[in-house]
Amino acid sequence: MSGADEDEEAGPPGLPPGTPFYMTPAGAAALRAEVKRLWEDERPKVVDIVSWAAALGDRSENADYQYGKRRLREIDRRVRFLTKRLEKVQVVDPAQQTRRDQVFFGASVTYARASDDAEVTITIVGVDEAEAEAGRISWVAPVARALLGARVGDVRRLRTPAGVEEIEVVGISYPEVQNIIKSII
Repeated sequence: MSGADEDEEAGPPGLPPGTPFYMTPAGAAALRAEVKRLWEDERPKVVDIVSWAAALGDRSENADYQYGKRRLREIDRRVRFLTKRLEKVQVVDPAQQTRRDQVFFGASVTYARASDDAEVTITIVGVDEAEAEAGRISWVAPVARALLGARVGDVRRLRTPAGVEEIEVVGISYPEVQNIIKSII
């Protein structure tokens, strides 16, 4: 097994092997859409280019053939990775959360930093859905792990490269079922 394959099997970063890959319904749908796009749209186009380039003869100096074969390997590798990930994913719908007074997976949390009183709002999502610029933080990220289980008014200690920082939970929200249905329709 190669190093990349071992990483795929290890589970989310910083957690023991076998830990589930939590993901929101939207995140799982995005991964399925990516697999479908790669397999049904992009791969057949690349196969056509490779077939055309192979028919031209000398493959050793044929850039279209070389690039196409490389791209096919990349697509196949990504499809294998996504398929394995989807086999292990545990979809958690934050709209179904009944305990909305505490921070759990899928919550949008506003917290204030004690150092400068700046308020930050994040949404805790799956590893594959995280996008820090958009405020979507992986549930295994230090700030998310510090906030999990907290209630409004709780102060948590967060270890950062600059040292320990205190953060206070100011607000917790979960998506409403109606909003999720609207986004699907």
